[in-house]
Amino acid sequence: MTSSPTGHGRFGEVRQKALQEELRQLLDVVGPVSLIDLLMERSFQLKATDIHFDPDELGLRVRIRVDGLLHDVIEFPREVMANVVSRLKIMAKMDIAERRLAQDGHFTNVVLNKKRDIRAGSGPTIHGERMVLRLMPDAADYTAFEELGLEDDQIATLDGHVRVPYGVILSVGPVGSGKTTMLYACLQRINEPEKSLVTIEDPVERQIVGVNQIQIEPKKDFGFPAALRGVLRQDPNVIMVGEIRDSETAHIACRAGLTGVTVFSTLHANDTAAAVDVFRNFDIPPMFIANSLEAIVSQRLLRKVCDRCREEYEPTEAELAVLGIGPAEAGGMKLARGTGCDDCFYTGYLGRTGVFEVMSVRGRLRKAIVDGRSHREIMDTAVEEGMATLEMSAKRKVLAGQTTIDEVNRVLTTYGE
Repeated sequence: MTSSPTGHGRFGEVRQKALQEELRQLLDVVGPVSLIDLLMERSFQLKATDIHFDPDELGLRVRIRVDGLLHDVIEFPREVMANVVSRLKIMAKMDIAERRLAQDGHFTNVVLNKKRDIRAGSGPTIHGERMVLRLMPDAADYTAFEELGLEDDQIATLDGHVRVPYGVILSVGPVGSGKTTMLYACLQRINEPEKSLVTIEDPVERQIVGVNQIQIEPKKDFGFPAALRGVLRQDPNVIMVGEIRDSETAHIACRAGLTGVTVFSTLHANDTAAAVDVFRNFDIPPMFIANSLEAIVSQRLLRKVCDRCREEYEPTEAELAVLGIGPAEAGGMKLARGTGCDDCFYTGYLGRTGVFEVMSVRGRLRKAIVDGRSHREIMDTAVEEGMATLEMSAKRKVLAGQTTIDEVNRVLTTYGE
């Protein structure tokens, strides 16, 4: 059994060892294939988002991702590795004979009396095939803005934007920052019988009553551009595009936003102003960018201080400096941290919350985009217009005792570089 190499806190010794022992005992009795269902059930109970099956010299290393960090669970012996991977590929309806190329698949499993969707990806490594399972969240969770971690003023601003009957609203950030969850919350906000709502996704992650959801099929030449063109001929009010990946999709989305359709989509960009740069790189004219964009939301996920082992403490001068507060202003201020307990795997954190910046593309910002202003100038203008940056929002979470300075530094270290 190897230790976790993350360096971001130990996996809870008690719960980790209990899970490891449970799996090891069953491995001797029922074999590795029957262990997979139990592993998925336990992973859902722990609110894990992914299960990694990584081959190495010893066998198949199994890790689960909880609150954004990977933790070791068990290592299957090398002699059973092929059986485990084959079982997973069969469940995901993959070609078990194909071991040289990457494959994608999905399946549904009933755990905890609920149907849960699982996406699977496989690929070759020097030690054998690797498998990663993405455990899709419960469709009933994180459907409202209030659950995501948005502040009251951000909710009011975003609520106004999603109700505008035209324009493009982008959710931006790195992989795993909750962009698609944000789009689903936007859809739920305006999911009303008098509106025609359509999603174009790869894959469909959550099924929503009252929304027409489309799965693209790139292998059949039915990608985002083709699907988007087709939907625009079907009298939509709102279209959610899973991701803008190319210039063609970006151009079509902008035109749709200019012609009376509300378009929600995600984009890989570091912050709100960087999304404008991405659109520029897609060769969209500045006037089209300024007039089609309604709002841009940038986001990150921060781990929350565990409620069970939470303690308050007086911040050091260095911590106050990070928060932009002088010692004289502190006045007995207290921050929160977790000391580590069985509930949080001795990390001091349990669960996650979002931090956001919500850019309203109006007035001075539209002019700055049309004038071709730089990333820094656009950000400065947005802040002058009242936007809280990711760093500002994160510091508010620290002051509210929801997270820690260490966690903010871990997640936002490269922000703005």
